[in-house]
Amino acid sequence: MVASAGSRGSRVPVLAKYDVLEELGHGGMATVYRAHDKRLGRDVAVKVLHPHLRESREIAHRFSVEAKAVAKLRHPNIVEVFDVSSEEEEEQYLVVELVRGKTLRKILQEEGALPPEIGACIVAELLGAMAHAHGLGVIHRDVKPENVLLEHRPLSGAPASSAESITPPPTSEGGNRRTPHPSAGERVAVKLTDFGIAKLLDAQGVTSTGQVLGSPAHMAPEQIEGGEVDGRADVFGLGVLLYECMVGHLPFEGNNPAQVLRRVLDGIYPSAERERPIIGKTWSQILDRALARKAEARYSDAAAMRDAINAELNRLGITSTRSELEAWFDDPEGWSNEHDERLIARLCELGAESRKQGDAVAAAADYNRALAYAPNDPQILRIVSSMHRAEARMRLVRKVGPMVLAASVLGTGAFFIARAVKNNGAHEHPVPTADRPTATAPSVASSAPVVVASNVDASPPTTSATTSAATNGKPVTVVPPSSVASVPKPGTKRIVTIERVFPHFGVKMKIDGVEANEATPGGVFTLDEQAHVLSFTCRADICEPKSMSIAAGEKDETIVIELRVLPAKLIVDGDPSRSYGIEELGHMTLGSNVATDIPIPADGARVITVYDRSDPTKKQKIRLIAGKEATITFKRN
Repeated sequence: MVASAGSRGSRVPVLAKYDVLEELGHGGMATVYRAHDKRLGRDVAVKVLHPHLRESREIAHRFSVEAKAVAKLRHPNIVEVFDVSSEEEEEQYLVVELVRGKTLRKILQEEGALPPEIGACIVAELLGAMAHAHGLGVIHRDVKPENVLLEHRPLSGAPASSAESITPPPTSEGGNRRTPHPSAGERVAVKLTDFGIAKLLDAQGVTSTGQVLGSPAHMAPEQIEGGEVDGRADVFGLGVLLYECMVGHLPFEGNNPAQVLRRVLDGIYPSAERERPIIGKTWSQILDRALARKAEARYSDAAAMRDAINAELNRLGITSTRSELEAWFDDPEGWSNEHDERLIARLCELGAESRKQGDAVAAAADYNRALAYAPNDPQILRIVSSMHRAEARMRLVRKVGPMVLAASVLGTGAFFIARAVKNNGAHEHPVPTADRPTATAPSVASSAPVVVASNVDASPPTTSATTSAATNGKPVTVVPPSSVASVPKPGTKRIVTIERVFPHFGVKMKIDGVEANEATPGGVFTLDEQAHVLSFTCRADICEPKSMSIAAGEKDETIVIELRVLPAKLIVDGDPSRSYGIEELGHMTLGSNVATDIPIPADGARVITVYDRSDPTKKQKIRLIAGKEATITFKRN
């Protein structure tokens, strides 16, 4: 259990084997005290069940099962259980190792979003603990930052404060890209605690059938629905935790627990990469798999997710999670400066390797993340722009290539049509007939996109980029790829299916500027063969508008609509010497008379509780609307 500054409460339990020294904190089931073990002469944490709960047979039984569940776990990343009360004792309590450090929740409140690699290192450590617990049939079921403790001892020779003096954590594994001291990583450890609602796979009747236990924003869908729960529920919980570490807020948010539960069940949340571009595509994909709506779509177990995280860390040059965490704790600013510089260089190196191997997708992912860290770097900008142009050309080749090949094979009898776009507008060539033959198309062996236009027009498209080629002795007009599009058969109707919509209701759609039906998941509509522009907004303008183009063609389309809900702006009119917090968003700190963006859920509004961090009893509620500004006033001393 974590030790922090506490005060002796009004009721101090009397225990035969332990001297209770001070209260450290309390939860829904128990109060935690720092105590001294009289027999072994060491300080411990004692978790004492609340008096009013001792009378409940079910709760008392669960409390007892917790001790038995965790007592058989022996792992450096799990808080160790030392003792449990006997049935004859008046107080029911659990004795565990005392950890003097901070909870992950406290760190998130102080730091906000963590560097992506630091969040990944923390979760990799926790996944090792979870894999051990799952192997012994124990599921945590309540993974959240409050249940993660981080120990950090100062450098050798530095004075150790009482808040940081800890039991030596386990030795680290492997090396580090910084060539650290041999003992690097030994001064930091990540601990998972509070298996208070753990379910034993090898026990019967531990929890009631269908009972929902846990924190709403961190629970897996099957846990909410009362279905069968296995280790993949903890994978989901760690996915939520990793998302919050990297992005700075929870993936599933709402004004109340019911809204949060609904969003978890819907499986709709903003992409991590979109919320914070420096996260990059690979980490965002790892998060998406961990947060999959269906358990079978997630990582098969904690070890599989740990392997995926470690593989990406290793790819980026991080080989020891504990050494990396230690370096960050020692000097967050210095670590970030060095890390960012090294990471940009490494991402560019990886992107170049992928380009050489022909893997444009992987190269784009690395270069785009590097660009997010260095948006004004001219060299990275040139590379990314070049790749975007190449991608556009390849899309065109894939679209018209089969038609070019057919024209080449079938010769002058082929009905191959193309549309040439002149500088002064679109020009569509007539359909070839017996007395109006088409030109024979050139070969498509070249990797460069080649689009052939009919040569029945006396004059070629008026563009300086237009050139001529000769095939079978006949001149053929070659039109640059940026100025052509395939021409479908007149009158063609194609179906457009909406695969996913966020927000999942209230999204208005226009087709070429004309109002259409509301966009809904699974909805369909038809378009003709021409090119069209779709534009989307939310009701009451709570979202950032978005448009997408549908190219001309005959092929049916499937689209995904994801709109960003605008944040609300909150101004705290209070004492400039004080800071303020939000109970529902523990990581946020507000200054006085400064407009701060507050994330708003998909329904466009949320109620938050703002409090004075110097005096948490001073608190007020306020309702915020997406895209609107609101002011809350605190009396000044």
